[in-house]
Amino acid sequence: MAAYGLYTHIASNKFRSMLLLAGLFLLIYVLVFAGALLAEVLLRSDAPVDYYLRAASRDLVTAFPYATGAAALWIVIAYFFHQNMIDAVTGGEDVTRQQQPRLYNLLENLCISRGIPMPKLKVMDSPALNAFASGLNRRQYSVTVTTGLLQALNDQEIEAVLGHELTHIRNGDVQLMVIAVIIAGVVGFFGELFFRMFTNLSWNSSGGGWSSSSSRSSSSSDSDSKGSGGGGAIIVVIIAIALILLAWLLSQLVKLALSRSRELLADAGSVELTKNPDAMITALRKIENRGELPGATSAVMELCVDNPREGFADLFATHPSVDSRVKALVQFAGGHDPGPLALPSDTADAPDEPEESGTAQPPVTRGPWSNAGEPAGVPDPRPGPSQGPWGRRS
Repeated sequence: MAAYGLYTHIASNKFRSMLLLAGLFLLIYVLVFAGALLAEVLLRSDAPVDYYLRAASRDLVTAFPYATGAAALWIVIAYFFHQNMIDAVTGGEDVTRQQQPRLYNLLENLCISRGIPMPKLKVMDSPALNAFASGLNRRQYSVTVTTGLLQALNDQEIEAVLGHELTHIRNGDVQLMVIAVIIAGVVGFFGELFFRMFTNLSWNSSGGGWSSSSSRSSSSSDSDSKGSGGGGAIIVVIIAIALILLAWLLSQLVKLALSRSRELLADAGSVELTKNPDAMITALRKIENRGELPGATSAVMELCVDNPREGFADLFATHPSVDSRVKALVQFAGGHDPGPLALPSDTADAPDEPEESGTAQPPVTRGPWSNAGEPAGVPDPRPGPSQGPWGRRS
């Protein structure tokens, strides 16, 4: 569903959210079928391929209500406790006005000016420069910022970042991103579970587990299927592995449902809230390549203002580049791009480099260092540009 404006973008996010939830159940069924194939091979290793497929299909029908209930339970758990999971990964903690008066007042003023419900405010202790919003309803919405962001940005720039996150909440981007995190988490959990089962299956096969299961079959069936049964079990194991990999790949492709235009719309929404495009531009330039959260998963990074992680050939990148976002703000909001910005922290740890002899230095104004032996503040009576010990060689 294409989005051509703000309201269609919000409607598109709702449609995609429902589509992703339906896709979650489909991925669960694929994983259950793959697990049933592995289980049938564990129980009997001498059967043909069609036997395993029929048996796994019967197992899927039997497990269908349980798989559906497990997926629904996961959604319920994630609905109520997803913020706790995110906080456990990022270390975000709730803050009050007394703890962070500067940050709290900036967010509250933005919400009051536009009649937006005040979300919860969280701060995570990290030198990274980043922020993100999360939540599935008004009572759950929260905005998390890093301590590095608070130290590096001024009030106008922090206000622009907060406006960016409030726009994500208003546009419905947050719900879609959280659902994508839920899907990636549940598929990753079941995928790891079944891969452990496959590891156990390989060990049993090397230790004679398959042959022992075949010994329980009759001698006549053993003679008929020994030549094709082992090969059938191997083929079925390969099919099961392929299904698990397919489910994992589809869970990663969920990122493609996260329209990259959502970041451009959030930048524009921030400018609409703050009336200050330059603050949004300088905030992006300061955050650029400084937003990596140590220990955060890729799903959490997709929630952030900037995700410096790059996908394969930029295919799985969920954020446009900072350059393209800044160009859009300059073109459509009338902002000014200062170019990449250096922060004091970038040079604080840099080793001092000795000056090269003969390197020209910029001229300095007359002062205590302009002319040796002259008192400070006395102008140089000689014509021409002032020169001091930094401008000419003795």
